[in-house]
Amino acid sequence: MNAFSVQDAPLNMAPTGIATFAKVPICYDIHHANADIAILGAPFDLAIQGKTGCRLGPRGIRNASTRFRMKKGGNYDPERNKSYLDTDLWRVVDCGDCDYVPGDLTATNKNLEEAVRILAKQGVMPIVLGGDCSVGHQVVKGLDCYSQLDIIHFDSHLDWTKPLNGQPYFNGSPMRNNSTLPYVEKMIHLGIRGIGSSGPADFEEARANGDKIYSVKDYRRVGIEEILKNLETGRNTFIHFDIDAMDYPLSKGTGSPMLGGFTYDEATEMLETIANHCNVVGMAMTEVAPQYDDEGDTTCYTAARLTCDLMGFATKAREK
Repeated sequence: MNAFSVQDAPLNMAPTGIATFAKVPICYDIHHANADIAILGAPFDLAIQGKTGCRLGPRGIRNASTRFRMKKGGNYDPERNKSYLDTDLWRVVDCGDCDYVPGDLTATNKNLEEAVRILAKQGVMPIVLGGDCSVGHQVVKGLDCYSQLDIIHFDSHLDWTKPLNGQPYFNGSPMRNNSTLPYVEKMIHLGIRGIGSSGPADFEEARANGDKIYSVKDYRRVGIEEILKNLETGRNTFIHFDIDAMDYPLSKGTGSPMLGGFTYDEATEMLETIANHCNVVGMAMTEVAPQYDDEGDTTCYTAARLTCDLMGFATKAREK
């Protein structure tokens, strides 16, 4: 999988070899992942109603992630004086993409659900690169090996809209759909501010379900520690991170970019605090559409960096 080298151990830097996520090894058999974390692509956008293109998200995120090669000893963070994701301690693999079945949303979604289930039953943490945000519901369905699961949802939209014409997989309804699963208990929504996916009745129903909803301004007013008081320490938690939770300059490459979002420092502070407070068992990074990105691939880069950060924070929390 590496470019040819006369050295005994090729450097495997960003421009060479196969662009797996963060240059991790390829897993050729998902049934025998032999890993702590597995990357899984979901190049699906059949459920979206507006600007398509996030089916290309997994590839764009992977390309950007090659700048963050995971290695022996880990990657050193001088601000925290810690090293993250030491490959001597943690095995991360890239399982490639779930198969996209053109025109068949049900079959496409089933592929993702079952792939996540196969990994989770092995005790592997699935990190799913989307795809539109409807893939989050399929990921949560695949995590049914957990008797209890909380969800922390980063987004500019609530994603609680009633399905259109009874279609259960509409892009605007994954959080409403998750609320119907018996093992999903608590949901926290962070960054909600966008005009679009939900109306007053949807917000009322989400709150009646027990969901806690915070805008970016709410987060800045109360802080993530106060927000996490809604969750007991150590609970199994799935993180769904829609990239438009970030501010527009960091997330132009998406179907619905929004001003007034989180900065990178705010997002990493929240992810680190969540990883220390909760038992993170999976993540989905969604709505990255590379063809709308800028010349620096800023959105893809942001998504890749935040995904790497969450993986590092989650594993560091488990080392304690």
